[in-house]
Amino acid sequence: MMSLFPQMESPGVALMLWVLACLSGPSTGFPNGKVTEACKTMMPLHGHSLPQRFPRHTVEVNVTEFKPGDRVKVSLSGPLFEGFFLQARSAENLEGPAIGSFALADRKRSQVLTCGRVKNSAVSHTSKSKKSHLDAYWIAPRDAPKRIQFLVTVVEKFRVFWVKIPGPTISQSNTPTLATPVVTEVTVGTSLPVSHLTQPFSALDCGSNKFCVRNPSDCDPGARNCFFLSFKRDHVDLIVVEMSGPSDGYIAFALSNDQWMGGGDDAYLCISDSHHVDIKTASLTGRAYPEFDSEPALDEMSWRLADGLIQCSFRRRIHFPALQGRFNLDANYYIFMADGEVSEGGMIHKHYRQPLITDGKFNVTGPAKDIGGSRSPLLIKIHGALMFVAWMTTVSIGVIVARFFKPVWPNSLLFGEEIWFQVHRALMVMTVLLTGASFILPFLYRGGWSDQAGFHPYLGCTVMALAIFQPIMAGFRPPPQAPRREIFNWLHWSTGTTARILAVVVIFLGMDLPALNLPDPWDTYTMMGFVAWHVGTDVLLEIHGYCLIHKVQVLEDDRIQILQSITTAEAQGHTFKKTVLFIYISGNVAFLITFLTAIIKV
Repeated sequence: MMSLFPQMESPGVALMLWVLACLSGPSTGFPNGKVTEACKTMMPLHGHSLPQRFPRHTVEVNVTEFKPGDRVKVSLSGPLFEGFFLQARSAENLEGPAIGSFALADRKRSQVLTCGRVKNSAVSHTSKSKKSHLDAYWIAPRDAPKRIQFLVTVVEKFRVFWVKIPGPTISQSNTPTLATPVVTEVTVGTSLPVSHLTQPFSALDCGSNKFCVRNPSDCDPGARNCFFLSFKRDHVDLIVVEMSGPSDGYIAFALSNDQWMGGGDDAYLCISDSHHVDIKTASLTGRAYPEFDSEPALDEMSWRLADGLIQCSFRRRIHFPALQGRFNLDANYYIFMADGEVSEGGMIHKHYRQPLITDGKFNVTGPAKDIGGSRSPLLIKIHGALMFVAWMTTVSIGVIVARFFKPVWPNSLLFGEEIWFQVHRALMVMTVLLTGASFILPFLYRGGWSDQAGFHPYLGCTVMALAIFQPIMAGFRPPPQAPRREIFNWLHWSTGTTARILAVVVIFLGMDLPALNLPDPWDTYTMMGFVAWHVGTDVLLEIHGYCLIHKVQVLEDDRIQILQSITTAEAQGHTFKKTVLFIYISGNVAFLITFLTAIIKV
């Protein structure tokens, strides 16, 4: 006989301990760079360690003077270090708050943090990997003090660090302050963006006189959760575009020939900066910063900021034969919609969640339509759904049956094998098949390996390998009385339990990836509820089994009505187990339906 996954004692307890270990962080230190707790003091929380006295790392800048809106390159270099924390402060008040905001030059090794109420006002590491040089760009705010000094904390290793290493001081120039680059880039020869929109856009003509994209579907453009985009032909060669959405940074849409943003796509952005909206056009190439056009060639631009919404509208020509980067609108394109944050000075940051993408290509100048879209690609949705079915339902039920239901059907056979084993094997084979089918979908979607998903793909590959190894190992299962049978049992149990625990961790990590991005923190709490549900059922059946054995032992000691009493106790125990199994399966199905519904909606 072949058994695919673990059936030895206390897998539930092991599952809970492993999950808690994976979800819990260290009590001190921040290897992931999330050091906002140290915003004021810039002191690492490394226990009672004291900072070093003589710094070995230096901070350099590329200018000595600045104007509001300028981008100043800041470079940190020195011997190998693990972590750092960079801020700009007023040179007259180094104990004061952070000044200005930062943009990243290396997103893999550095990240921006929010200190106080100033977004992106500090830069830190993303991991404890060794590094010797890092660059970032400081953006001078409009209300910057006359003199700015850069400060940095550097961590060489846990107990070796320097705090507030003084960097260079730069001064605000005496020349008149010019408009920031973001504003000057918007200037066009035909019209400037003017705030004369007085009310939200209307969706009444969607599908009849306007081509509309809405998310959620059929939402009201005035609602705070509605992303809205419409196209309406205004002339033979002119089209009016309206766009709105909830954001305090920017909203944007892009036209693309494929479902990958960045292949020279045609983008339009409405950027909110200091109670003003700049309307820009840009070309998107790879993951690089958008290439903004100096002359967007848009007419009648207008905007409105109200109720947490950004609204903007403009007219553009349908055909641009001489202007590179702008698509002709009388062709079929995928339509993207995105939103994100803006630093002081109008610098945009990458959207923090997956953009909305239409399900197919559309011609916005063709027949009017009212369509929606999805922030999660279909292949990724199927990937997530299959993994939920495999590791929340089939494997969990299969393990429970193998662990606790052998005595329930001791002599009942199904196709020549005991019932519990046939049920267990069928569920585990289904788990392996579902996992294998799900495993290949992200590779089909990405066209290869993804470096943007953190530990999720690495642990996922480990789970896939363990899932394949289990049935192979079960095929060489020694006979029940063989000397190596106990070694096999422990190896089989530990491999299966490790696979289940890692699968839960992989699901936790995958739920918050941009490609799926289930509602947060709902997804985390619901998944924790499922883990507690499974562990609770496991513990309940363990306690019940212990009590049943104890009861039978007492009856044997009394030697009174032994056979009848033992048979009755066992029958009652089997009924209890069957009831628990029915409730457990019902709960698992409820959790599964909840997650599948959430996947469909994203």
